[in-house]
Amino acid sequence: MTVPYDTTAAARLEALEIRSAHLEDSVQKLSQELVIQQQLLERQLDRYRRLLDQLNSEPGGASATQEEIPPHY
Repeated sequence: MTVPYDTTAAARLEALEIRSAHLEDSVQKLSQELVIQQQLLERQLDRYRRLLDQLNSEPGGASATQEEIPPHY
């Protein structure tokens, strides 16, 4: 028995629509994760900058820290 073309085309179209919906969901989830990662990165960069500022504002700055390292290192 031969399956009519319209039924096959409809089934293929339905399968494509399902795949498209799954892909859209995946893209949405990845986009949300990317936003979270970007926010974490921005917080870490801000913290890094504040630590550098703090280090540079201390008496002697970064050079004092380097001088404390024993010469054999």
